[in-house]
Amino acid sequence: MDTAAELRSARVPAVLVTLASVRGHAPREAGAKMIVSADDLFGTIGGGNLEMTAVTRARELLDGGESEPEMLSLRLNDKAPAQYGRQCCGGEVTLLLEPLPVPAVVAIFGIGNIGLELTRILARHDIDLHVSDSRPEQLSELDHLEAPVAAVSRHFAVVGEEVLMSLPAGAHVLIMTHDHAEDLHLCAAALSRGDLGSIGLIGSSAKWQRFRRALQTEGHAPEAVDTIMCPIGLPAVSGKRPATIAVSVAGDLLSRLP
Repeated sequence: MDTAAELRSARVPAVLVTLASVRGHAPREAGAKMIVSADDLFGTIGGGNLEMTAVTRARELLDGGESEPEMLSLRLNDKAPAQYGRQCCGGEVTLLLEPLPVPAVVAIFGIGNIGLELTRILARHDIDLHVSDSRPEQLSELDHLEAPVAAVSRHFAVVGEEVLMSLPAGAHVLIMTHDHAEDLHLCAAALSRGDLGSIGLIGSSAKWQRFRRALQTEGHAPEAVDTIMCPIGLPAVSGKRPATIAVSVAGDLLSRLP
């Protein structure tokens, strides 16, 4: 596994820095690369002011949560501005800085008709997708998905709470199981974490009012309970077919992902 893949797996955001072009003399040839994270540096593009300037800018991109690549040109002579010491190679270089953000994590609890359609849509995106169900036959339906873009993890879990509690901070949770009691239990577990990106519950306004009362009765603060989104989906996309509901839910979720 290469460094970029290792950092992605460890959920560490980074920036890939490539020496895109060189005119004249420079410490490294065009194509040299390094990866910069908030705390580490992997590889080198030649050291000195060139490298430290790139590292500083890369970490500014990380601090700002930037996702778009950018170009940076530097002159390597004694007359050029230099914050980290002079480099007198005499050349000029252009750097390409490409953020390697941590992919969003989405978890779907319940792979029924809607959950399966939603999985088909989200699996086409560059995310970490967790799908969980207490029915192994429902999870077997995933065998028929086209090759996914997402990193898809299946979880056969009689108690979905175990999967929910194992998700990383910032994960987006969609609850749509075949059992309202299980839905309620998962909502309570999600609220107990306090660090999820969002919590969505499928259902009608009437279902939500029952759940809202029950969750408050369990001791969850009203303002915390109201962070759960129910109903879910884009109001402008109406219809009761599973594929239509899945498109609506996916559209709403994707509009909120970085």
